[in-house]
Amino acid sequence: MTTPSDGSVVVRRLGPPTRVEIDQLTATFDRYRAHYGESEDRSRATAWLEENLTAGRLEAFVADAGGEFIGLALAMVVPASLSLGHFWQIRDLFVLPSHRRLGVGGALLASVRAAAISAGAARLSLQTEADNTSALRLYSKSGYSPVEGYQSLVLPLIPDASER
Repeated sequence: MTTPSDGSVVVRRLGPPTRVEIDQLTATFDRYRAHYGESEDRSRATAWLEENLTAGRLEAFVADAGGEFIGLALAMVVPASLSLGHFWQIRDLFVLPSHRRLGVGGALLASVRAAAISAGAARLSLQTEADNTSALRLYSKSGYSPVEGYQSLVLPLIPDASER
């Protein structure tokens, strides 16, 4: 995979992130949030990422092009009670518009998959909107298939949470 700037993209799992990595991750994450209609808020986004990464609730994967994070994937480990194991769920996947259709999203998915397999996960899941055709095409190409027979439900616990 290449990018116009320096010719290479490195996709990697963030270990405990450095201050510079948190700042870069926040910048990309805030653009992701804005893409879905949320107001950019660097300080809140930084605090949220730090809290969830530090607590081990999220694993972060980044696509790094010459020191700039051009994509991210956030995944979480979920207990699987029936099998007495666990699975991973990709919560967020985003690639900057200027770097789409270059294989960055597929490389992020592959990196999460490798980490999940290495951790002994039983499966890897994700969800997206039914009309997100480009994402659905990428997921299908990457081996994901729809789950038939399940209905997604939500119970908002704070005002206006149903809009998020």
